[in-house]
Amino acid sequence: MNMIEAINDALDIMMARDPDVVIMGEDVGYFGGVFRATHGLQKKFGKNRVFDTPINECGIIGAAVGMAAYGLRPVPEIQFADYIYPGYDQLVSEAARLRYRSAGEFIAPITVRSPFGGGIFGGQTHSQSPEALFTHVAGLKVVIPSTPHDAKGLLIAAIEDNDPVIFFEPKRIYNGPFDGYYDKPVKPWNTHPDSVVPEGYYSIPLGKARTVREGEAMTVLSYGTMVHVAAAVCAEKGVDADIIDLRTLVPLDIEAVEKSVEKTGRCMIVHEATRTSGFGAELSALVQERCFYHLEAPIERVTGFDTPYPHSLEWAYFPGPVRIGEAIDRLLGAE
Repeated sequence: MNMIEAINDALDIMMARDPDVVIMGEDVGYFGGVFRATHGLQKKFGKNRVFDTPINECGIIGAAVGMAAYGLRPVPEIQFADYIYPGYDQLVSEAARLRYRSAGEFIAPITVRSPFGGGIFGGQTHSQSPEALFTHVAGLKVVIPSTPHDAKGLLIAAIEDNDPVIFFEPKRIYNGPFDGYYDKPVKPWNTHPDSVVPEGYYSIPLGKARTVREGEAMTVLSYGTMVHVAAAVCAEKGVDADIIDLRTLVPLDIEAVEKSVEKTGRCMIVHEATRTSGFGAELSALVQERCFYHLEAPIERVTGFDTPYPHSLEWAYFPGPVRIGEAIDRLLGAE
């Protein structure tokens, strides 16, 4: 499966297992979603469980909070992560706090799915990576898969979770593994190891990182599309890197991070979002606090730039072989 198919399969399985699971959002019903992630689900489960909404993100999230308090498990789709801001207040002020404010009487088992990041030349309104805005909010969980296998297992776990989960899907790798740098999927993608997705139900616990490959020279911390980019650069340069796919930013598998950095003594963080106050800053602080006496070089961050998202210069904005390669050279060259 590619990631779209894996997500669709997870939704299908959970709707069949639990009649309280409902899907809502712009174009998710008859059309099957702008990226086809909900294709065929309305026909199979009916319009009462898979339904279209107005173009009103505040209303989508607000309605989902009410449904969750009532006992349902809504899975709202925000068509692009860039559109989520009108619903941010509902997520922060209502969904994230509902369990605490009600002393556990109510829960908010909401899974907000949304494509995020670049890869389609969508410019400033279709390509942002706003994950750091949600990792700062106590009460929200944030999940970002990098493979079809993980997308299915993590989405099932998110839907089953009793707390609100922001589930960001990297659209640059929606249609299959790619060559690491650009937007052309590897062919045939259906034989790629990342595309092996077991049939039926399985879940991957939130808060558990994945070791993409083991190494001794340095630690690479990343998530989503940038896992593949960083791995491709390390392979091209022949670097024996310990590559960690965080998978969930909140809760964070800090034990896996510590174990790796203590082993290698060097750490590089790669993400697509802008640098200032990006999640890499939090990772850097945690590594500094917990692994200081093991570090043999300053921590490196390779990120997007602190600029509005460029349309025509999208591939220059992404961390790529040049900037990641330079960071690797600095890390390995430090005394």
